[in-house]
Amino acid sequence: MYIEQLQLKKTSLLLYLPIPICFFALIIFNYFSSQNVDADVLIQNLIATVGVNIAFVLLVGPLSAMCLGLLFWVKFIHQQSLTSFTTSRAKIDWSRIFFAFFLWGIFILGTTALSYYSNPENYIFNFKPIPFLIFLVLALILIPLQTSFEEYFFRGYLMQGLGLATKSRWFPFVFTSLAFGLMHIANPEVGKMGYIILIYYIGTGFFLGILTLMDEGLELALGFHAANNLFGALLLTSDWSAFQTHSVLKDIAEPSAGFDVILPVFIIFPILLYIFSRKYGWKNWKQKLFGKLILTENTKPINS
Repeated sequence: MYIEQLQLKKTSLLLYLPIPICFFALIIFNYFSSQNVDADVLIQNLIATVGVNIAFVLLVGPLSAMCLGLLFWVKFIHQQSLTSFTTSRAKIDWSRIFFAFFLWGIFILGTTALSYYSNPENYIFNFKPIPFLIFLVLALILIPLQTSFEEYFFRGYLMQGLGLATKSRWFPFVFTSLAFGLMHIANPEVGKMGYIILIYYIGTGFFLGILTLMDEGLELALGFHAANNLFGALLLTSDWSAFQTHSVLKDIAEPSAGFDVILPVFIIFPILLYIFSRKYGWKNWKQKLFGKLILTENTKPINS
């Protein structure tokens, strides 16, 4: 059991405080410091100064580095193995990661192509071979680290730590899902589309939380999140998005939040949950999402 296994190891909850305190303090500082600042102007000035690819590295690099720092902290301060930090299984199931990655990646590819051919006036062909190939290499290195940090921090570190502190599943599930969504409140997309887009971000947080708790591991969430950001960055960019890249297409339509915000949360994500639940035989939804933590004889010990 993904959260329960942490109870088998003597660990101090005080050791869990420094990273969340620093991270949330950074998020709060970033939010308030950006209140009277046009994020679009800042990003455009940065791009004009250092170029698109270097700007991408400067924006994504810190979270990518924080992923390595978090894994170091867990391994050497908490003395917890990467396997037990990732999954309740005896070893990390890479087939789960790749299945979620390619399933969501194919969906993004298909919907982007459909949108492009349905409304070609909303896009311009942005592909430039050399800048794209350079960006591709950077994206393949940095984006999986960036998305893995968010999964390991929210669905791993906080989920396990709060589970250990509260002896419950519902509180870590709800708290991490809301915190994940609200973390995006300073994104340029929020400024352009309004707070309604937080429905998508918070809904995605709950979706990823369900994946983690029902599947008893982070593999599906890691694969999905990596595909979401990687395929999105490679295929599409705009002048108002957080990721401005040498992508294949550029969206030049006026940004708006409508049905496309509601569709993934209330239709697409439930369909994905059904697919995953059928493939991996999920059961006991109520207990796994909202029940108390129960240490059983089948709980796998942590291998340090």
